[in-house]
Amino acid sequence: MATPPASADALFEVTIPKPAPPKGAAAELPVARVCVEVSAHNVNKLFEYWVPASAAETAVPGCRVRVRFSGQLVAGFLIERVAEAEYERDLMLLEQVVSPEPVLTPQTVELCRAVAERYAGNLCDVLKEAVPARRPKPESEPPPEPVPAPPRPAAEAWSRYQWGQAFLNAVNAGRQAHAVWQALPGEDWPARLAEVAATAAAGGRGAVVVVPDHRDVARVHAACVALVGAGAVVALSADQGPSARYRSWLSVRRGGPRIAVGARSTAYAPVADPGVFVVWDDGDDQHSEISAPHTHARDVLITRAELTGAAVLVAGFARTAEAQRLVDTGWAVQLVAARDQLRAAAPRVTALGEHDSQLARDEAARTARIPAVAFEAARAALSAGRPVLVQVPRRGYVPALTCQDCRAPARCRRCAGPLQLPGDSPPTCHWCAAVDANHRCSACGSRKLRAAVVGAKRTAEELGRSFPGHPIRTSGGSDILASVPAKPALVIATPGAEPVAEGGYGAALLLDGWALLGRSDLRATEKALRHWMAAAGMVVPAAHGGRVVVLADSTLAPVQALVRWDPAWHASLELAGRTELGFPPAVRMAAVDGTPEAVATLLNALALPDNGEVLGPVPLDDQGATERALIRVPRPQGHQLAAALSTALTSRVVRKDPTPARVRMDPQDLV
Repeated sequence: MATPPASADALFEVTIPKPAPPKGAAAELPVARVCVEVSAHNVNKLFEYWVPASAAETAVPGCRVRVRFSGQLVAGFLIERVAEAEYERDLMLLEQVVSPEPVLTPQTVELCRAVAERYAGNLCDVLKEAVPARRPKPESEPPPEPVPAPPRPAAEAWSRYQWGQAFLNAVNAGRQAHAVWQALPGEDWPARLAEVAATAAAGGRGAVVVVPDHRDVARVHAACVALVGAGAVVALSADQGPSARYRSWLSVRRGGPRIAVGARSTAYAPVADPGVFVVWDDGDDQHSEISAPHTHARDVLITRAELTGAAVLVAGFARTAEAQRLVDTGWAVQLVAARDQLRAAAPRVTALGEHDSQLARDEAARTARIPAVAFEAARAALSAGRPVLVQVPRRGYVPALTCQDCRAPARCRRCAGPLQLPGDSPPTCHWCAAVDANHRCSACGSRKLRAAVVGAKRTAEELGRSFPGHPIRTSGGSDILASVPAKPALVIATPGAEPVAEGGYGAALLLDGWALLGRSDLRATEKALRHWMAAAGMVVPAAHGGRVVVLADSTLAPVQALVRWDPAWHASLELAGRTELGFPPAVRMAAVDGTPEAVATLLNALALPDNGEVLGPVPLDDQGATERALIRVPRPQGHQLAAALSTALTSRVVRKDPTPARVRMDPQDLV
């Protein structure tokens, strides 16, 4: 007698047999799960393929393959091989194993998946950021020999910072310690970062150091080589060229060098058994990836540390609100020097209007572009045989004019276009080319004009006339100097392009501070202070005559932070203000950009988490062709927001919405 079913529903259950491997499939683990390189949210998952018997040995997890997808031959990464398929229909065979080199480790895949989930992105986009483009020749070369652990460096300079030696001890012992380091002015920070990396390597673990650009990569790499030797450290930089960079990256993947130094993509460098992750100057825009999913190197390293149990060091002369939040929440300790150490290392900083005697000697100090106090500092430094750094907000010439008295924009009387100064000619309209030699301000009636922002070239001409006989050097744009000799010279540089001076600068003139502070940007004051402190950190101490003159009102908070060299205080103010207003890093926020129809469609399909809030949308241009909506949630619900956005983007792709929409989690430029 047949046994009755346990329930009525069992009568209607249909068991679909798993597809059997075809005749030409591999005998063991015949199913490959592949991440195809297609940047669409509806394919943000692994797809299964049969492994041919001819590729049973070469189709290893982590290798590059080519598969048929939607009728096209596309590239992909073989993530894993399993015995049975989850897909209930027949599968296709792998077309080709591009290379048997396993460029992905399980740890890298786990990290990339976590980063993709955090930023509402595609796994394939993060994998392409983590793994450089393939070059066949480096793969044919023999793997490097394992490098023995170097001796632990003395690192005596870290004793100047509270908890500095304790942090190094934790890194050497392999403990998960997190810190935010505020470097002293004049600090040889490449050497300090090299000591942190060498300390981890001495304990038998790896280190990853991420810096903003290739000039910083070269300095930190040279400092590491001096400590641990050339075989134990590798530089990963785009200026190396594709083959050299892939060869260096492959040596790390094969277990050679223990230390990797590079720009933002180095955050994924596959060092074995990582012990510490370091990011220098995390407020620099170059740490943010411009392509989807718009990751930030600092957050990638923090995510990686949480997965691996490694230590994290967020370092810089200045401090971001994000770094301050790490300190305030207890996630990281701050490594700061005592005030006596700071006074001994810092240059003397002078701001506009900090005392009445300054204005008494120079009545035009508040309106002059280069007041008398700046000329005095420059002359003293040049007389002492040291170079002078002049920081200007932009490269080039004079882009616009304003009223000398009220700062109102100078407009053409014919078409209301912006006035400019083409060479030595009178003011000319940038739109209609009309000459306005007798311009009068429409707001206050003044006939005086001044440059809204004067570029490096015009500044070089002005200073060249004021300091005849001294060489003028410019650094910025595509022509950036790496270093300048310890000789009297005027070095005009844009923010981030300041060359290193041998022995330090005698003075630094930080011009047009109001132009940096007056930008329509949530991080305007934070960025201005970061640029100022980076330049001031290159000046010799006040005991050796070092002077810094910042052309900004002394009553402003970022100026006060520079004068006292107290970026932690300013970061605390920034964090408190953003917490009160509900902006990152106090909350998790997403920006949705696109046409009005695309933004509205995505918002309608979005399942907001609890306490989620939509701000906007607001137009991004005068025509209203593009809009932006901001979505914010409490930090604990950040992953829910990212998942909801990913689901909404997937539904757009499925519906084949013709209008594009861009989503960025925690964008750097909110306003």
